[in-house]
Amino acid sequence: MAYEAPDHLLYTNDHEWLKRDDDSPDEVTIGITEFAQEQLGDVVYLELPPEGTALTVGEPFGEIESAKTVAELFAPVGGELIGVNAELEERPELVNESPYDEGWIVRVRLADASDLDQLLDADAYQALIPEE
Repeated sequence: MAYEAPDHLLYTNDHEWLKRDDDSPDEVTIGITEFAQEQLGDVVYLELPPEGTALTVGEPFGEIESAKTVAELFAPVGGELIGVNAELEERPELVNESPYDEGWIVRVRLADASDLDQLLDADAYQALIPEE
């Protein structure tokens, strides 16, 4: 099965995606990839920090719980958490149903835009995903 990895996004080795805001290039939206949600199984709960929390690259900032496991979410960029997808409190399954759209997890104001230079484009990310 080939997993979707939209070309307009950036990716991490931890199977997270980032989308740079068109209107505010120092703001990004973060979620998990189709591959990640498939590996987790049915997402049942997310534990996320409040807005205003400072994120550090590579450090955990929350947890995602599924029917199979609990996994940490790692900050792909440093900055200030400026938004949390409140919809996920009532409907965590959006992460499974729409990982690249309605299932986004957090929004971050970048502390240093050069953090994005460490991320993967869609082709490099696709090369990481094991073939089934």
